Amino acid sequence: MRQLISSQPFLLSVRDLHTQFFTYDGVVKAVSGVSFDIESSESLALVGETGCGKSVTAYSILRLIESPGRIVKGEVLFKGEDLLTKSEEEMRTIRGNRISMIFQEPMTSLNPVFTVRDQLSAVAIHHGRMKRKEAIREAVESLRRVRIPDPERVARQYPHELSGGMRQRVLIAIALSLSPELIICDEPTTFLDVTVQAQVLDLIKELQRKVKASMLLITHNLGVVAHYSDRVAVMYAGSIVEIADVETIFEDPRHPYVQGLLRAIPIMSRSTERVESIPGSVPNLIDPPRGCRFHPRCSRMMPVCKEKMPKLLEVGGGHFVACHLYSGGAIGGK
Repeated sequence: MRQLISSQPFLLSVRDLHTQFFTYDGVVKAVSGVSFDIESSESLALVGETGCGKSVTAYSILRLIESPGRIVKGEVLFKGEDLLTKSEEEMRTIRGNRISMIFQEPMTSLNPVFTVRDQLSAVAIHHGRMKRKEAIREAVESLRRVRIPDPERVARQYPHELSGGMRQRVLIAIALSLSPELIICDEPTTFLDVTVQAQVLDLIKELQRKVKASMLLITHNLGVVAHYSDRVAVMYAGSIVEIADVETIFEDPRHPYVQGLLRAIPIMSRSTERVESIPGSVPNLIDPPRGCRFHPRCSRMMPVCKEKMPKLLEVGGGHFVACHLYSGGAIGGK
């Protein structure tokens, strides 16, 4: 990974994270050896197909993995302290306070039997930031900051009385109410109309800058990545295959999987060209392929790809690729 340019640690450093689910059918290796860093005030997008381990990675950071899942190996360093060694009580003081999460389905994330005001104020009260009366006043101000019209009325309503876009804004208000240092957004616009998606993402980005927080954006949408992130980490079958800044990922992708993803995006300027697809299918994570997990679908597969999992190596300034094409001695290696 990148070398520190000072004695200060990254805000978040995930190191060799392994999360598995122990099912009756076998052990699902959902996250295998994931490593990445996030700097202060930076936005990192974690991108990949459904089921590649993006959300499991996010839930692992906050220690929200439930049975039959378990984090079996790795470190999650938040300002140099390993969250995986913290007690549950210590984690409760971190969640929602120093690290907040915006979930993809607001209707299941909000409590249907409490008003918006009660749920917003509960965060500040729980973390001892405010007394009840002050927290209730601040709840209305939080709704105003996320541009909810008539926030006094909305504060008295229940989640089922609001539209999907309004509920998501409430979740954003809750997540940012205590000015966290890190915001994790798990597919925050998945269940919203296309016309509302951009508004919500613009709002998240604007408020993130105002509170000077870092952001981990979980998404499968490369268009979202281009507009709302500084760097990108691309996942495939539980592992990260490439990390680079946004411009580099789109202009100079190195991993065959990432190259295939970008060729599969329809672009107006090349409307006469045929959109390509990646042959084959995503592997079963109970019994993933030996070696590189992408090798059964890769047109540039070499014998070593079937035997050895490639390491994430730097191929340029801040550009990392996990591919034997760029390992020492490999064809095209550096």
